Amino acid sequence: MYDSLRWVANLSLLFTEQPLLERPAAARAAGFEEVEFWWPFGTSGRPDRAEIDAFVVAVQDAGATLTAMNLFAGDMPAGERGVLSYPERTAEFRDSVDIAMEVGERLGVRMFNAPYGHRRDGLDPTRQDEIADESLAYAATAAARIDGVIMFEPVSGMPQYPMKRSADALQIIDRVTANTGVTNLGFLLDQFHLAMNGEDPVQVARDHASRVHHVQIADTPGRGEPGSGDADVIGMVDALRDGGYEGAFALEFIPAVSTAESLKAWHRQLATWTP
Repeated sequence: MYDSLRWVANLSLLFTEQPLLERPAAARAAGFEEVEFWWPFGTSGRPDRAEIDAFVVAVQDAGATLTAMNLFAGDMPAGERGVLSYPERTAEFRDSVDIAMEVGERLGVRMFNAPYGHRRDGLDPTRQDEIADESLAYAATAAARIDGVIMFEPVSGMPQYPMKRSADALQIIDRVTANTGVTNLGFLLDQFHLAMNGEDPVQVARDHASRVHHVQIADTPGRGEPGSGDADVIGMVDALRDGGYEGAFALEFIPAVSTAESLKAWHRQLATWTP
């Protein structure tokens, strides 16, 4: 039963032994039909035409489906987690949205995760949220043209990030809808981040399955493959499915040694799950 679910390889954390453009083919060779990426163009919200085309061709040539991708998040290695709430980055963010929607149109991806951005010293949080509303309305309007959805996920380990719990993400969705009228917004349930922030992902799944558009999985506390820690991953999967969730489950874990070895461990764990 569980091996027939839609399992997606997150290629920003898996198959990193390969250059980014070789990862879709590596994932496909490992048996994954679906993949996802964080923003695949480095730290620039304005990649050049050659970089965009090379990414699209890499996914197409691999025969993989790009199920989800992140919108531009700024310089993630330097600690940024989104720029859409920063006034001086509005134009760059909007340019990056246009690129993301082109990728969506060419590859069929319809789910786009929107990293919000940290709270900033000297910038009033209310003003920051107003900027975010405008940016998210722009992104959602662009995504609607390809029948896409903009998603929100809580993030752990980032004290200045304003979306830490499921209620935070759902409140932002409701606020943006009320303030701008856009409705193609959804909750990304990241089991690892929720657990690390003190929530019970199983209970979140029971309470909010109808609002979940996508799911990402890693064990806790080490963010390894399911079975490497103490998370009740199967309980969360069951709660979501009982609540009507029919979407995919993305493996967004960090391999301890290599992707190949972690996937072997993951498949052994998967074989132990029984309905």
